[in-house]
Amino acid sequence: MVTPVEIVPGLLVGGDRPPLLIAGPCVIEGEHTVEIAERIAAELDGLAVQWVFKASFDKANRTSSGSGRGIGLEEGLRILEQVRERTGAPLLTDVHLPEQCAAVAQVVDVLQIPAFLCRQTDLLEAAAATGRTVNIKKGQFLAPPDLKHAAAKVTSAGNPKVILTDRGASFGYGRLVVDFASLPELREAGLPLVIDATHAVQQPGSGSGKTGGDWQRAPLLMKAAAALGFDGFFVETHPDPLTSPSDGPNMIPLAELRRVLEEVLPHHVLARGR
Repeated sequence: MVTPVEIVPGLLVGGDRPPLLIAGPCVIEGEHTVEIAERIAAELDGLAVQWVFKASFDKANRTSSGSGRGIGLEEGLRILEQVRERTGAPLLTDVHLPEQCAAVAQVVDVLQIPAFLCRQTDLLEAAAATGRTVNIKKGQFLAPPDLKHAAAKVTSAGNPKVILTDRGASFGYGRLVVDFASLPELREAGLPLVIDATHAVQQPGSGSGKTGGDWQRAPLLMKAAAALGFDGFFVETHPDPLTSPSDGPNMIPLAELRRVLEEVLPHHVLARGR
């Protein structure tokens, strides 16, 4: 049994609810990010999804030291506040350090723990202390049964509002694989489960000091996850992905987002018996 998590009043993840859709560009790109959020809102109009906007103010895990880190905490939160004002969407962003959590929680509704930091106890406990929903990305290195222990670091600190997100496991060099056979282990925690379809199609460090990928494989993972009863989807999207500072090859072009979701959502409906 999955215990639903309420992100904001009326937005419950898990159970017999429309799927959660965490969607937005990889990084905050100044005022342009607000425009992207408005375009996403327009694309999602009328679709049976519960949208949370995501974008990162810092990308601390980059392939090369020459890659840009992002706009920074203070400016990033200012832009995210504008997104909420213009779209009304709940907000999600990454935190990398325990000392960031309290400030971020003043603005966003979901604090996301990056995959490579999913075992960092101080970070998980600081995120828990905010009382906000905590989305834990499963590390590429982590065995599926161990994800429940990361979740327990949040729940044992007094915060039951936890979502788990799978983004694949490292398979040799330059490839990630989503192991759908691990679903029973991922469900052991009894928490809502999301598939990060666009990060799962990354090709880490595939050349020239950058991470490659193939976004056209992401809808296949989304359909499979929908059919297996996942509670939501994490997708990064952008009007012109290859101009994005980060993860361009993996992001679903914004012009394709509605078509992809229209193909995926019927699988979710059938899986839930509605």
